[in-house]
Amino acid sequence: MKTALLHYWLTNVRGGEKVLAALGELMPEADVFAHAYLPRSFGESSRERLWGHRASESFIARLPLGRRHPQAYLPLMPAATRALQLDGYDLIVSSESGPIKGIRKPKGARHVCYCHTPMRYLWDMHDEYYRSAGLIGKLSMKLFTSYLRREDLKSAESVDEFVANSAFVAERIKRIYGRDSVVVHPPVEVEFFSAAERTAGDYYLFVGAPVAYKRLDLAEEACRRMGRRLVVAGGGAATDEELRWLYAGAKALLFPGLEDFGIVPVEAQAAGCPVIAYGAGGALETVRDGETGVFFGRQDVESLCGAMEECEGRSWNPDACRANARRFSKQVFLNRMKGVLGC
Repeated sequence: MKTALLHYWLTNVRGGEKVLAALGELMPEADVFAHAYLPRSFGESSRERLWGHRASESFIARLPLGRRHPQAYLPLMPAATRALQLDGYDLIVSSESGPIKGIRKPKGARHVCYCHTPMRYLWDMHDEYYRSAGLIGKLSMKLFTSYLRREDLKSAESVDEFVANSAFVAERIKRIYGRDSVVVHPPVEVEFFSAAERTAGDYYLFVGAPVAYKRLDLAEEACRRMGRRLVVAGGGAATDEELRWLYAGAKALLFPGLEDFGIVPVEAQAAGCPVIAYGAGGALETVRDGETGVFFGRQDVESLCGAMEECEGRSWNPDACRANARRFSKQVFLNRMKGVLGC
């Protein structure tokens, strides 16, 4: 069976790219397609190969700065996706949270879309992205949002089966595209993070890029008000090895944002660290309230401080945290996706 793996853009290694890598393990002969590909970000020296797979780009990559900033060409991506040459492929698997699923599907082909989320900047978080955008970004959103929403809805028509990375995202897929989906949680390197010995220290930990929706501001203000130490690791500032020991040594992970799934809380639990999370989104699927962490009900300082006080008044079992994290291991992901894809 000739197989194609599609990903929106390959400019850094984050959760979506780790899903793509795991899918590539399942389908070692698959070819990879993306709007843009920066091989150095993946330890490669050639644009022709990615993790042993043949790699191809859309015409977006040939536009000025298209490889480094493909998002700037978002309005052109529906046309670029339809221009991908997929004739002869029997199975197409798209890894999607941007415009890559709207392909011209070859006759007789099967298209499975692993959806990290419908595009947040078009749908559920449009207003938040608009408020934080600069002048050019705001103008672009005013000009193109309606068009891109129509194209996104149309692109779902090429998908035979949706796979959601969480029940939270499955609800979005149903609401926006009117389609059912099966939930397969993304792979987490549980064994790697479990290798660190738990040595709970005196600091809280925040891990993530400093973008508005992750609510670093909330973590900072709560720790300031309570006189607690906060360590911030995000935006690629820490290696995986450093993160492993930061998780193992933290009093607890603070996770105040609303996430589609959220790999960070699973990594923390794998290292034996409890999680204090906003009680919504993917965290409801990855954290066991009262057993591996504490939820707070409102995204405000008072609610987070209350959860921190509750956390400090409890004793936490690192083994329970690790056992919960094992539900999201890479092997679990591979087994579930084998069942979905029939490979």
